[in-house]
Amino acid sequence: MNNFDKALNALQAGEVIAYPTEGVFGVGCDPDNNLAIEKLLEIKQRPKEKGLILIAASYNQLLPYIDETKLTFEQLDAVKRTWPGPVTWIMPSSDKVSDFVSGQFDSIAVRVTDHPLVQKMCNAFGKPLTSTSANLTGEPPCVTTEEVYLQLGDKLVAILEGQIGGLENPTEIRDAKTSQVLRQG
Repeated sequence: MNNFDKALNALQAGEVIAYPTEGVFGVGCDPDNNLAIEKLLEIKQRPKEKGLILIAASYNQLLPYIDETKLTFEQLDAVKRTWPGPVTWIMPSSDKVSDFVSGQFDSIAVRVTDHPLVQKMCNAFGKPLTSTSANLTGEPPCVTTEEVYLQLGDKLVAILEGQIGGLENPTEIRDAKTSQVLRQG
């Protein structure tokens, strides 16, 4: 079994995987599997209240998780013009979204990635992945497969091997209702 298939099988089995993104390695799992999300939060030592990003191959993959009716055509157009790419948007969440994903918020952070390997994984998995940086709390995010193995290798079932994109900063985060930049990219 090749590395890609091993990572895909791990996702389908409710496990947490690591994968390269635009700027750093991320860790993620099935956004519809609360047990998998609990594993992810435990690995990251991340509080549930903070919520997680969903990273997708296409806008259509995000539709079950967002509530488009709470945004205007202009607001949606502004979001879609930045994708695929390294901009994460805070959008109203649908009733389907677990509190494990949205945290304490009635919104959800979402991104359509332009990283080809993550796009391939999301397409093969058939939906978005949760996404947070691959690192232990207080440690710098991992930028190579080797760093992921050193920091998190004993906690993960699979690491999707590949190169990160050329982004040097974390992705920009914007509010879809106001277009306000919440974190500079």
